[in-house]
Amino acid sequence: MDQAAVTALLQTLVQGLLTGGLYALIGTGLSLIFGVMNIINFAHGDFLAIGMFITLALFRTFHLDPYLSLLVAAPAGFALGFVIQRLVLSRLGDRLNEGSILATLGLGLIISNTLLLTFGAQPQSINVPYATSTFQLGGVQVSIPLLIAGLGTVAAIVGLNLLLYRTELGRAIRATAQNPLGAELQGVKTGHIQAIVFGLGVAFAAIAGVLLMPLLYAFPTVGENYTTKAFIVTVLGGLGNLPGAVVGGLVLGVIESLGAFYISNNYRDAYGLIAFLLVLLLRPEGLFGRTVKRV
Repeated sequence: MDQAAVTALLQTLVQGLLTGGLYALIGTGLSLIFGVMNIINFAHGDFLAIGMFITLALFRTFHLDPYLSLLVAAPAGFALGFVIQRLVLSRLGDRLNEGSILATLGLGLIISNTLLLTFGAQPQSINVPYATSTFQLGGVQVSIPLLIAGLGTVAAIVGLNLLLYRTELGRAIRATAQNPLGAELQGVKTGHIQAIVFGLGVAFAAIAGVLLMPLLYAFPTVGENYTTKAFIVTVLGGLGNLPGAVVGGLVLGVIESLGAFYISNNYRDAYGLIAFLLVLLLRPEGLFGRTVKRV
């Protein structure tokens, strides 16, 4: 393999890993919700879209740098998720597993149509000087917005792990994931914990939306594609498995980048779906299994 081919391969791998970091962030939120509440949030991508449009609105109204929008979008996402769990999901009672499917699908439709009425159907973007900026590292061009997104992903996931394993709240979350009834008997308010967890999952989606905004166009149905990607990531890593979601995101990013470079960019999304189907056929519990339901 000549030098040019090696450089092209490294470029593709770096691009895939940085993109995969964003997928890992999206998938971690979905996996956390499943691990504790045992439900799939089918509106996950729509919450990502909310993060993108918050960033867009703040940029256009106050000329706020997209990354500073995290200070608004993350708390707003958490508050929205907390309220939705308390007002909608908690009322499903024993029908939570089945009812959450319809509830989150309905929420997704409400969110996407609200964004459509508010911002219109046209794709919209923000113009920042560093949107297309790169720097060279060992002959490989690295996108600055993608690198910032990757670093943001690392910070968010490290913060989540510190919360889960170094705080009393994290202990309560893990207890609720392992044995809700036992946690209740020990005085843990599992309903409150589930609301916090759903809020964290939505906040992760909103953070991902902010980090994506300098790179992509925002439109009301942009979240649909990312709901699919989040589901692929969680299946690849194992439903409810947080480390698995991180690895699954990186794997998906690399698969898409390699396929786009060596086969065709037109079928980028198809490569992840093929990997998803292969995992379902050969290892339905995911690459790492469903072990980290015990967050």
